[in-house]
Amino acid sequence: MTPAAPVEVRVTRYFEASPERVFDAWLVPRTLGQWMFGPRVRDENVVRLDVDPRVGGSFSLKVERNGELIDHVGQYLRIERPHRLIFTWAVKDDSDDAPSEVHIDIEASGSGCVLTLVHRMDAKWSDYADRTRHGWTTMLDALADLFT
Repeated sequence: MTPAAPVEVRVTRYFEASPERVFDAWLVPRTLGQWMFGPRVRDENVVRLDVDPRVGGSFSLKVERNGELIDHVGQYLRIERPHRLIFTWAVKDDSDDAPSEVHIDIEASGSGCVLTLVHRMDAKWSDYADRTRHGWTTMLDALADLFT
């Protein structure tokens, strides 16, 4: 039996900011806390954001949501400022599942840039594709607000 193909969730967003500014927003903890997590995005509190932004470096993004501590973890696989960022993505202690991968590509466009995000996850998560797309769209909208 052939394993099911991974699920790919794709989100594209224009930003009225340089590729460098948008790229850096993914790697600076203080900035991450302004758009990826916290009350601007959903009903949660940022507990701690640790980022080691180098290939092989890891991150731990802890939030408290509905009384539960959630630790989003991953490892940076590729960092090519300001155009490409690839990292793994998982929730710590969620299960023994292999992490998914997030690919970020940023291209200059007009006075800003276009970011394309592709989140690749195991086929068993296919029921969560729309929810994942909505989550990334919400976060990227919050990121865009930082540049207005």
